[in-house]
Amino acid sequence: MKILVTGGAGFIGSWIIRHLLQQDSSCEVINLDLLTYAGNLDNLRDVETNPRYRFVHGDIRDANLVSSLMQEVNMCIHAAAETHVDRSITNPLAFIETNVLGTQVLLEAAQKCSLQKFVLVSTDEVYGSLPLDSEEKFTEQSPLKPNSPYAASKASADLLTYSYFKTYGLPVCITRCGNNYGPYQYPEKLIPFFILKLMHGESVPVYGDGLNVRDWIHVADHAAAVTDVLFHGTPGEVYNIGANGQRHNLDVIKTLLKLMEQPESKMAFVQDRPGHDRRYALETRKIQNTLNWKPQHDFESGLAETVAWYQASLPWIQNIQARQQQEHVKPGAEWLIKKS
Repeated sequence: MKILVTGGAGFIGSWIIRHLLQQDSSCEVINLDLLTYAGNLDNLRDVETNPRYRFVHGDIRDANLVSSLMQEVNMCIHAAAETHVDRSITNPLAFIETNVLGTQVLLEAAQKCSLQKFVLVSTDEVYGSLPLDSEEKFTEQSPLKPNSPYAASKASADLLTYSYFKTYGLPVCITRCGNNYGPYQYPEKLIPFFILKLMHGESVPVYGDGLNVRDWIHVADHAAAVTDVLFHGTPGEVYNIGANGQRHNLDVIKTLLKLMEQPESKMAFVQDRPGHDRRYALETRKIQNTLNWKPQHDFESGLAETVAWYQASLPWIQNIQARQQQEHVKPGAEWLIKKS
């Protein structure tokens, strides 16, 4: 079995590749990644010499390249995407080009090659926001009501993907996951962003009142779920992936402060960002009951392990900083890594 993983040098994509190679000794993986600011081959140093792994530097919008790779594989996991909400507010076009056009190029090549399965890795943000005082959870049947350019671009990709199932009979599955955390996450996202600031004794900015709720899941559990959907998911179906990890942002930050032995005075409340979704929560009984998937990491221990990983991974952090300086990349969340 040969599988194409797009965006495999990114945070989630690299964990998916690692899981595929570890779980099935007959599995071969091709990693197609453009290596934008968040793509990092350091995320895959432990598998780069594996004879069942191959990296291809390229763009998912390159129809000729995508077509040639699709002809080599049996299945595809599409994880390549622009993902940072703050960046989508300042530059929405990049999200449309990658997340919508790139997905269409992949789907077109996949249906011409009669792929056995195409899995789109999506997000719970396509559902929009839930009331803060509600017990409601998003199900796979919840309407799509995206509130940011990022979420809208992913909702568009979801709809395009489903249309290729209905129109062309392409066997697709769509996964919608909550907020991921864990090692190798690019430091513009909330948890690593705060970890690195606290490592240098800096204050951490808290949007609004900090009571926004997110549904957290360890990235290893997400990777395992996506792999289960690839091999066992029913074509045409959507699968929510979550670990029942709903927490206020303020609670997550306070837990980080405690783990890193920092006072709560390190929190600095700042103006909220535009269109900031109030609450996400996922109902995940479908994937648990039909595919027998269950998360293996509890949030508290997983977060402690994540903090320890960043504290022990200064070379990985410094390599990102060096790339930013060399490529003149502007950080999307104003995160700062100081030289030791």
